[in-house]
Amino acid sequence: MSLTPAESLLFARRSARAFLKDPVPRADLERILRAARSAPSGANLQPGRFHALTGTPLAELSATLLGAIEEGRPQVAQYSYFPNPMPPGLKAKQRAAGYALYAALGIQRRDLEGRRAQFTRNYGFFGAPVGIVVTIDPEMGKGCFMDLGMSLMALMVAAQGMGYATCGIGALANHADVAHAHLGLGEDEMVVCGMALGRADPAAPANGVETARDPLEAFATLRGFS
Repeated sequence: MSLTPAESLLFARRSARAFLKDPVPRADLERILRAARSAPSGANLQPGRFHALTGTPLAELSATLLGAIEEGRPQVAQYSYFPNPMPPGLKAKQRAAGYALYAALGIQRRDLEGRRAQFTRNYGFFGAPVGIVVTIDPEMGKGCFMDLGMSLMALMVAAQGMGYATCGIGALANHADVAHAHLGLGEDEMVVCGMALGRADPAAPANGVETARDPLEAFATLRGFS
């Protein structure tokens, strides 16, 4: 059975952690963002905002984030990204994904400095030519986070269809206060995550990592079907 165009895009999408320096034309980015906004939205509230940066503005944001880390500033998140504590089953998935990436990069499990250095690359948006800071009004309900998630997926698929790669950067939430202050955001904007966007570097080992997905029977029940 051949895949539909939508399935092909979804199954081909990967989180890229190394990018070429090719700039992303503004017209392309605008098309991608408009596609993101077309995602379903309860009561058409269209929650979430996207602050896209490239060139000097992106470099300055990255420098500010990395400087805060070097100074040892404590992490200040504006919401909880992961469950706390992390259930054992989910922790196993998290570790497996991390180990797969580190193995591709030749970073040993006990190489804490190497792992830290790789994780810190989140704050440089993995060298992508475009970095996006995603925010939401903190007064929005939990359902609006779901709607924002659909917008993010629409963004990723739209980018994939235009030959670009993306990587969601949940780690940005660890230093939300730094990004918030640097961008001069108001109280009606809470930093949710970042997004790296550009042309994936095909020669980078990090981009060859493929994480496993649960089999259908692990996450879905089908009733009344023959």
